Amino acid sequence: MERPTSSSSSDDDDDRQNLIEQNDRKLPTPRSTTTAFHIADDDIDDRNHRHHQQLRRRFTSLKLNDLFNKRSFVLFAIFVPLFVLILFFTTDIKALLFSTSVSASPFGSVSDKLRESELRALYLLKQQQLGLFNLWNQTLPNPNSTSNHSNSPQIPLLEDFKSAVLRQMSINKDIQQVLLSPHRSGNSTESDFRDFGDIENPSLGDRCGILDQKLSQRRTIEWKPNASKYLFAICVSGQMSNHLICLEKHMFFAALLNRVLVIPSAKVDFQYSRVLDIEHINKCLGRKVVVTFEELAEAKKNHVHIDKFICYFSHPTPCYVDEDHLKKLKGSGVSLSKLEPAWVEDVTKPSKRTVQDFQSKFSTSDDVIAIGDVFFADLEQDWVMQPRGPLAHKCKTLIEPSRLIMLTAQRFIQTFLGKNFIALHFRRHGFLKFCNNKQRSCFYPIPQAADCITRVAERANAPVVYLSTDAAESETGLLQSLVVVNGKAVPFVKRPARTSAEKWDALLYRHGMEGDGQVEAMLDKTICAMSSVFIGASGSTFTEDILRLRKDWGSASLCDEYLCQGEDPNFVAENE
Repeated sequence: MERPTSSSSSDDDDDRQNLIEQNDRKLPTPRSTTTAFHIADDDIDDRNHRHHQQLRRRFTSLKLNDLFNKRSFVLFAIFVPLFVLILFFTTDIKALLFSTSVSASPFGSVSDKLRESELRALYLLKQQQLGLFNLWNQTLPNPNSTSNHSNSPQIPLLEDFKSAVLRQMSINKDIQQVLLSPHRSGNSTESDFRDFGDIENPSLGDRCGILDQKLSQRRTIEWKPNASKYLFAICVSGQMSNHLICLEKHMFFAALLNRVLVIPSAKVDFQYSRVLDIEHINKCLGRKVVVTFEELAEAKKNHVHIDKFICYFSHPTPCYVDEDHLKKLKGSGVSLSKLEPAWVEDVTKPSKRTVQDFQSKFSTSDDVIAIGDVFFADLEQDWVMQPRGPLAHKCKTLIEPSRLIMLTAQRFIQTFLGKNFIALHFRRHGFLKFCNNKQRSCFYPIPQAADCITRVAERANAPVVYLSTDAAESETGLLQSLVVVNGKAVPFVKRPARTSAEKWDALLYRHGMEGDGQVEAMLDKTICAMSSVFIGASGSTFTEDILRLRKDWGSASLCDEYLCQGEDPNFVAENE
C-alpha cells in the first residue's frame, strides 16, 4: 500500500522541483506547523529521507548544458553590457576607429592633409606678397625721373592694374580653397563654407570680351569693274602671308581703276585656289570682279599680253620684280611691255599716297595692265586696314580660307581645344636677326616670353593654348614648362602628325591636300583666327594676316596683343 503512495508523492515532488527550477530555485515555504504535529515522527523521517535522495539524484543528473543555458545566460546578459561600458569609458574607441579608417585611405591622415594644405597656402601667400609688392613698386613715382608724373612709364595702365588686382583676388580665393579642403567631409556642401564672405562681383565681367570694331563707321567704295579691263596681279615678296596682303591691296587698286583683278598662275606664284575660295569673292560682291589666269587666257585665246606695265615702285628694281619672275611670266605664255615707273618710290621708304595720286598716275584705257608688287605700298593705309576692308560687300571678309580648310579647323578645335582657348603665334626661325636689327628688338628670351603669356592666360582664364610655331622642341618645351597659372601648368597643343585613328583632317586627306605647306600654314592661321584670345609676333605678316581675319570675322578680343607688347627684351645680343 505504501508503493502507490510513494509513487504519488514522487510525482508531486517532481512537479514541485520543476516549479523551483523555473522560479530560480526558491525554497518552498513550509506548511503550518500544526499539521506536522499530526504526522508520525517515523513518517516524517522517512519522507525527509526520500526527499533528500530525490534532490541528490537531480543534482547528480544535471548536465553542464543546463547550467550554461539557464543560469549562465543570466550572468552573461549582465556581464557583457557592463564590459562594454567599462571599455567605452577607458578607451578612445572613436579615435581608434577614425584613425583606422583614415590610415586605410590612400590620401593619408588628416594631419598630413592639413600640413600639405598649410604649406600650399603659405606658397600662395608668398606669391601674393610678391605680386602686391611689384604692383606697389609700379605705382610709385620714380624719384630720379624728371618726367611729369602723369606721363611716367612706371604708372600702369588701368587695364593692367585691373588685371594685377584680379590676379591677387584669384590667388586669395585659391588660398581659401586650399585651407578649407581638409575640413570638407562627404556630408558637407559648398554652402557650408560660404559664411567666410565669398566675393562674387559681377562688375568684373568678361575681361577678354569681343572688341567693338565700329563697323558702322566703315569707309567703303563700290567695286564695279569694266568686264573687258583687267589688272594683272603680281606678288613676289616674302611668303604666302605677304602675297595675301599684296593681293588684298591689288583688289583695292583694281576697284579704284574699275578693273577686274587677275589672280596669278600657279606657274609663277602660289596655287591660291588650294588655300583661298576665289569664287567667294565674286559672291560677296555680287558680280565678276576676280578671274583666274586660266580664265583670262581662255578669254584672250591664249594670247595674254600686258599692254602697259606701270610700276608703283621704282627702287630697288622697277615694279619690284626680279628677272627670275619676269622669265616665269614669259614662260607661262604672257608677253610683256616695257616696265615704266609712275613715280620715284622706294620700297624701304614708301611715301603716303592718296586715291587721287594713284588714279592720276595709273588710269589708262589699255585692256590689261600691271603695276608690280605693291606689298609695301602706303596708299590710304588706314582705309585699307580697317575691319572688313575698304570695299563694300555683303560678307565678313573677302579673302578668307577655303571651305575645306575652314571645316578642318573647326573639327580640330572641336577635337582638341574647345570654345575657350588662347592661340599663340610664336615666331622664332630666322626671327632673332630680324628683330635685333629693329630699333626695339621683338625677340624675347623664353622665361620673359613665358611671363608675358602667363599674364594673358590669367586674364583670359582659358584652359589651353594652341601653339603655332616654327621653334625647335627645345624652346617650346621650356616655354611650356614655365607657363603656370594658379599652380597649374597650362597645356600647349600643336597639330599632331596625321594618324588614321583621328578624323579631324580627313577632308584634307581625301582631297589630296595633306602635306601641302601652304595649306597647313593657312590651317594654322584659321585655327588662330577662331581663338578666344590671340597672342601674335610683332613684325610677322603671318600674325598680321591672322589679326586681319579676326577683325573681319568679329573674333578680335580685348586681350589680343603682340607677345610682350610694350616690353623690351631683358637681354639683347650684339649685332655681327
